Amino acid sequence: MGMKVSVVIPAFNEEDNIASVVKKVMELHNLQEVIVVDDGSSDSTARRAAGAGAVVIRHNTNLGKGKALMTGSEAAKGEIVVFLDADLRFETGDLEKMIEPVVLGDADMTIARFPRPLKKGGFGFVKALAGWGVYLLTGHRISASLSGQRAIRREVLESVKEIPGGFGAEVGFLIDVLRKGFRVLEVDVNMRHRETGRSLRDFMHRGRQFVDILVTLLRKVYAV
Repeated sequence: MGMKVSVVIPAFNEEDNIASVVKKVMELHNLQEVIVVDDGSSDSTARRAAGAGAVVIRHNTNLGKGKALMTGSEAAKGEIVVFLDADLRFETGDLEKMIEPVVLGDADMTIARFPRPLKKGGFGFVKALAGWGVYLLTGHRISASLSGQRAIRREVLESVKEIPGGFGAEVGFLIDVLRKGFRVLEVDVNMRHRETGRSLRDFMHRGRQFVDILVTLLRKVYAV
């Protein structure tokens, strides 16, 4: 792999996990930089990210994931930009799987497709809404449309220019990428998120996700 890679990690109050994520990314071949965008954290996320070797950009207040990704993308220098969440458990080989199709010219953007969760979470309404929304608006079936783990050719980011805010960031960006005719490939990985369960708090979180994604999809309908 000869193309330089920038990894952008948006983070909000992730002091417990951010250093391990950065250190694992540091093992990546042809790495240009790791950029952590601290999105208004009130803990030591920024300090621990910097201590692990990341370039840290701080938002004074919490602006949301979409803004954090935009900030990181604009600062990134690599020919390929990788988006990663700050709560991940993964191996460097998973990143290589995501990056390789972009390097080889088989895709303009890859999306990491995770294995089945280890415990029961929600009932799949958010995932179904995202998947059907992407299909109805683009004609493409993407099973992991909510995945924030993506490897992207720089030209894609320069063409799309904007990532929506809120929990609709991934879906809205994906729709724009597909509408512009870029090739998107899903890649199976062994990554894991910090999984949620079925507590009231977890269901409230999924409810906010559902609303944000629905609003994003409606905006994309009228943007045609």
